[in-house]
Amino acid sequence: MKKLIFLDTETTGNDPSADRLMQVCYKTEEGVRTGYFKPPLPISVKAMSVTHITNEMVEDKESFADSDFKRGLQKILDESILVAHNAPFDIAMLRNEGVVVSNFIDTLRVARHLDPEGKIPEYNLQYLRYFLGINVEASAHDAVGDVLVLEALFQRLFKKMRDVGATDAGVIEEMMKVSLKPSLMVHFTFGKYKGRKVSEVAEIDRSYLEWLLGQKIQNEEGDADWIYTLKNYLGK
Repeated sequence: MKKLIFLDTETTGNDPSADRLMQVCYKTEEGVRTGYFKPPLPISVKAMSVTHITNEMVEDKESFADSDFKRGLQKILDESILVAHNAPFDIAMLRNEGVVVSNFIDTLRVARHLDPEGKIPEYNLQYLRYFLGINVEASAHDAVGDVLVLEALFQRLFKKMRDVGATDAGVIEEMMKVSLKPSLMVHFTFGKYKGRKVSEVAEIDRSYLEWLLGQKIQNEEGDADWIYTLKNYLGK
């Protein structure tokens, strides 16, 4: 079985088609490694407010693209399975820097897969940390802290899948399969129907689902899970 690499990135913004890396942290069996980098564009005020990383803090750092850090990371990824929360985003950000990810596990999609009734209100990493009572000393919205929470969440999800009788290798394979497929969303977490089941809204306001699908498709960032869900309930 391939080794696992737990990874998190901090970026100049949330647009994977335009933004770039400013911090990368990963954890392997050998320990934790992190690096700060000067991005080729300014850090947005929104990103600074979340990460507390400013343009001044990375002004004298090397670019990720030219770093030994990048070359070392690519070598590890070639031999490992990436584990990340909302992995498609991190993979896209790494791809912007010329780093290729071949195999991955997305703990966000695995968490949704293991909650088919939608009992968990939100699935962002820090919400899951406290909702599931994951006890780990780590700072939120810092790549190092997020990686520690990520690893602990992965272990919780792994155990839940392992308890049904699968082998360790079997669990990893299933996690990878789940990670490749869009999730079927159960509840709205935004908008006028926040908290309502998508299935209920499909019966009372189909036009809203039609409108939302159009918005999601037009969004350059994309939202594969919502597009998949809306098409499912609209029969498309």
